[in-house]
Amino acid sequence: MNEVLYYKGIHKVKVVTESVGYLIVEALEEFCDYVDGERVKVAAGERRIVPTDSVHKRRGMAQVKEHTYELKMERKLKRLVEKEEERQKDEKT
Repeated sequence: MNEVLYYKGIHKVKVVTESVGYLIVEALEEFCDYVDGERVKVAAGERRIVPTDSVHKRRGMAQVKEHTYELKMERKLKRLVEKEEERQKDEKT
């Protein structure tokens, strides 16, 4: 394996092993991370188990797509508002 990737798009890590949905990575630089709401200092050379979606090939955050459900509900809300505005407009005339 031994790929060099970026954890959370910021911190340089090396992939040691890969399993279903998770990677075991070794930190190549020192950084701070949050585990269960607590701040944890990660030393260079320390190994961690991380989900595959938190590791990226390039530095920088990956584009996060909006959840499909949210987009669908937003369109539905817009349609409802438009219908209500039309109904109110018709009542005035």
